[in-house]
Amino acid sequence: MSLIALEGLQVAYGGIRAVKGISLAVEPGELVCLIGANGAGKTTTLRAITGMLHPVAGRIVYEGRDIAGLKPHVISRQGLALVPEGRGVFAQLTIEENLAMGAYARRDRPGVAADVERAFTLFPRLKERRKQTAGTLSGGEQQMLAISRALMSRPKLLLLDEPSMGLAPLMVERIFEVIRSISAEGVTLLLVEQNARLALEVSDRGYVLESGLVTLSGAAASLLHDPRIREAYLGE
Repeated sequence: MSLIALEGLQVAYGGIRAVKGISLAVEPGELVCLIGANGAGKTTTLRAITGMLHPVAGRIVYEGRDIAGLKPHVISRQGLALVPEGRGVFAQLTIEENLAMGAYARRDRPGVAADVERAFTLFPRLKERRKQTAGTLSGGEQQMLAISRALMSRPKLLLLDEPSMGLAPLMVERIFEVIRSISAEGVTLLLVEQNARLALEVSDRGYVLESGLVTLSGAAASLLHDPRIREAYLGE
């Protein structure tokens, strides 16, 4: 059984249907990417999964249960965590306090402490700045913090929305190394990413979204060599 499956999902903003009936699935332990141009409906899809937008039609089946329309805090307690576009860190709180916010629903203090150390192992730069407020960090450091904060909830499904956006190439490289290692640990990931090459290189499978519809899907390696993808998204 898929960990999550979207079945005929439709999402609208006002009268505009941004997602027009997409179906996709993510199996346990997979890293699946959703690629497409700006405005294709990628972020809207993630917002619907996490309860920030209510679908007008279709189902979001997570662990065999339809979660479409549930409130975000209810969904997050089922084991879903989102690293939002633009990072969304708590600017006035320190790195340590941001990480604590990620674990707010947990009661296993030794486990939480161990996960803080894991975050600092993944991103040593955060450890160096642990007492610093998040608003004073660089964009790349904020992205490190946003990923670490999401991992603090020990998610079964981690949703990443444009993790490379606005970052310097070296920082993008580091973030994607971490995405690979999180996947290798067995965390299931759904990655929305405008950098199609990077996304397909780290993923098991991919879906291409165009104007709110899935137009292509398959093994990431096959999509990477598909002439249509190479022309439309890889600039070849």
